[in-house]
Amino acid sequence: MFINAIEKVAGYTRALHTITREYNNNTVIPGAATLFFVNELGEAITCKHVAILIAQADQVNNNFQQFKNDRDKLMGSGGKYRKKLRELEQKYKYQEGITVQTKNTFMNCVDKMDSFEIILHPTEDVAIIKFRGFEKLPYAGYVTFLKDSSLIKQGKFLCRLGFPFPEFMNFKYNEENDDIEWTKDGKNDSPRFPIEGMITRGLLNADGNKIGIEMSTPGLRGQSGGPLFDENGIIYGMQSSTHHLHLGFDIKDKEIREGSKLKKVSHHPFLHLGNCVHIDIIKSFLKEKGIKFYES
Repeated sequence: MFINAIEKVAGYTRALHTITREYNNNTVIPGAATLFFVNELGEAITCKHVAILIAQADQVNNNFQQFKNDRDKLMGSGGKYRKKLRELEQKYKYQEGITVQTKNTFMNCVDKMDSFEIILHPTEDVAIIKFRGFEKLPYAGYVTFLKDSSLIKQGKFLCRLGFPFPEFMNFKYNEENDDIEWTKDGKNDSPRFPIEGMITRGLLNADGNKIGIEMSTPGLRGQSGGPLFDENGIIYGMQSSTHHLHLGFDIKDKEIREGSKLKKVSHHPFLHLGNCVHIDIIKSFLKEKGIKFYES
């Protein structure tokens, strides 16, 4: 049903690869998100919560570099080193589980760039990314938005596309520099992944205006910022988040047989539903910011 649509939408849907590291932990954590291009000018959209993390990366990394510089100055402190290090950790608010490094790579978005601009929606989970300084655009095609949003009705089957499983391996921890970095070795891409679903409900804000589309299946982590589209590749919205409805079919201390033994289990099931940003929100924001886009 979605074979041709996926091929079409995949042409302009791209991954954001991210590597992060937490304080006092040398493990590099890979992650991914999604963005897609709305025109032939190197202008894309993604989720606001994704764009904020991109924008904050430099500050996070600069803070950790300053911390390392201050930490190096403590090396001659002798027996006072641990005490002074704790004071430094308190100053920078570093503790276990706090992210201290974040590095991002836009995958096959432009051939090169001098910079990029991020424009955040004031209230909704959508952002514009404008790439600058490129010569060639390696993506193929661009979005065609649904023109008549009244056609977005309960029961319509749609598909989402993104990069929820970060299988890339081209990164490492550099012990000598106490740094995380990208490498030229290792798998450098991740497979695109579609997931279908039915429109279950419209999502409204406090004023009763449509701001989202609820889907019968979850949006997977890494699909945030990915397009929601029909069998013709027409865009209806953008994957934003997943919420969880308690079904009430709880099982407590249910005795089951596992092999030759009996054991008690408990289960609290939830229904996981995808939330997508409505196209009316997206198109209105693009119009407001003077971003070219297409409808059908």
